[in-house]
Parts: sequence; structure tokens; C-alpha cells
Amino acid sequence: MDDLVSRMTLEEKVSQMTNYSAAIPRLGIAEYDWWNECLHGVARGGKATVFPQAVGLAATFDEELILKIATAISDEGRAKYNAAQKLGNTGRYMGLTYWTPNINIFRDPRWGRGHETYGEDPYLTGEMGVQFIKGLQGDDPRYLKTVATSKHYAVHSGPEPLRHEFDAVVSERDFRDTYLPAFKKTVEEGHVYSVMCAYNRYMGEPCCGSAPLEEEILRGELGFQGYVVSDCGAISDFYRGHHVVNDREEAAALGVLSGTDLNCGDQYEGLVEAVNRGLIAEEEIDLSVKRLMLARMKLGMFDPDALVPWSGYPVDTLASASHKEVARE
Repeated sequence: MDDLVSRMTLEEKVSQMTNYSAAIPRLGIAEYDWWNECLHGVARGGKATVFPQAVGLAATFDEELILKIATAISDEGRAKYNAAQKLGNTGRYMGLTYWTPNINIFRDPRWGRGHETYGEDPYLTGEMGVQFIKGLQGDDPRYLKTVATSKHYAVHSGPEPLRHEFDAVVSERDFRDTYLPAFKKTVEEGHVYSVMCAYNRYMGEPCCGSAPLEEEILRGELGFQGYVVSDCGAISDFYRGHHVVNDREEAAALGVLSGTDLNCGDQYEGLVEAVNRGLIAEEEIDLSVKRLMLARMKLGMFDPDALVPWSGYPVDTLASASHKEVARE
């Protein structure tokens, strides 16, 4: 990982830090799109078993069933990835990095994305989230089956129309008792390998530009070992909605320096100019690129198929009879 990143130019490093990551043929790095979803199945990329929405899954109060569902979803995700690789299809929804589960707390029924969550209970949300993550990521000691993502960190539950400019101000007790527990549990018990930071501000700072949230609490206090991805367009909100910086280059530098490794969007394309302007050092960019390369290595993307446990999953895994039975259950 260190050796691979050391061989990249600054421009090549930056090309790996947006959801669409360009190929670097001379280093054996294929193009890759990090954007994928599997909230209740991998149907966004075509044929798949569709399970009930997340809030319906939580209503089962059945941890073993949630694990079974997520295992079926990751089976189908691997099968879909294998088929896409054979066709040379590296497009969106064909990868192994899933922006799931949504473990935000559903406090206000007017929030339009509440059905994506496991409801209003921080404890239940954490329990469901851990099992879903275990089913997605698998239990192989060397490889990740897929990458799961706990989102949206943190204090995100509407109002949806104002999310690009809204400052979520809550007490420390409410933060610790309501909004943090599910993230803490999915990091410490689920070992989730990705976290998505939210659009909104928290206590005055954009969540994707908050070192206290990402470095001090997430990586420091909770011991998170993976990478952080921004919600889509959240970095541009730094100057378009939150008005905490002046332009794209300042926003990109703030995101990386705060701990956001991957940008869903194109704002990190400004990192080359940010380095030239002295807003960030190339060495600080290296840390994020290393985290991203390590994730791809853990998914087996640089290894022969024979070494990766799920590389043989066939296309008929999709919407199989056994998975449909789980959906009926």
C-alpha cells in the first residue's frame, strides 16, 4: 500500500479520491466507481432479490434474520461484481463498496428518508446495523466480502430541504445518548469499514469538514480503522450552503484535513491547485489515498481470483430461490 501510493504522481493520487476513480494502467490500478447502494437489496444495479425497506426490517426485531438478509445481499453483490468484471463493466452500481446501512435516528415523521432508517430507537438501530454490516462484510480473516458504510455521520435526520445549510445544534447529552450510539456500536462491534459524513453542520462545522467529529471522536475515541466518504455534493456545500470557505480548493483542503478521504462529487479535483496554493500538503493527501487503496486491497481487487473466497459466485445467485425464501420470511 505504501509502496503503491509512493509511485503515484500528485495528479494520480487526486484521481483516486472521487467516487469515480480513474485507471492508472502503469500501476495496475483499474478504474473504479465507489458509488453503490444495497439498502434492501442490490436492485439498483439490475436484477436482484428485493427485501423489505429498512424500517420494515427493523420491525422484525430479529437479529439473526437481519444477518441472513445481509448475507444474501452480499452474495448477490459479489455475483453482480463478478459478472460485471467479466464484461469489463466498471460503472456505477457494479462495485463492492456499499453506502449502507443508514443508521440515522428517525425522530421526525416529516423527514422524507426516514423509511431508510431502523427507526427512532438508538439501541435497536445499533443492533440491526451491526448485523447488517456483518452480513455485508463477511467474516474472512483476510478479505472483506463487501464494504459496508454507516451513514450519515452525524446528527442527521432532516429537515431534508435545508440539509445543505442546516446547523444541527443539540446538547452533548443528546448527541451521546441519541445520535452517537449506533455509530459507536457499528464501529466497535460491527467493524464497519466505511463511514459517510452528513450534509449538515453539527455545532457550527460541516460534518464532512469537522475534525472533532471525524478525527477526535470517530478515529480517536471510537477507534475507526477505515475510510470516510462524503455524502454526494457535501464538499461543495462548504462554500455554497454553509459558507465556511470561499471556493472549491479551500473546501477540498478542509475536507481532507478534517478526515474525509473520498469525495462523492468532483470537488476533490481541486486538490492539485490546493497543494499549489499551500492549503494542504501532498503528504496529507497521501494518508487518504492509502486508506482507499487498502480498502480495495482488502476487497481482493489486486489479487488473483483464486485467492478471493467469493470470486466464483455465479450470476444465478441473483434472485435465487433460497434468497426469495428469505425475503418471504
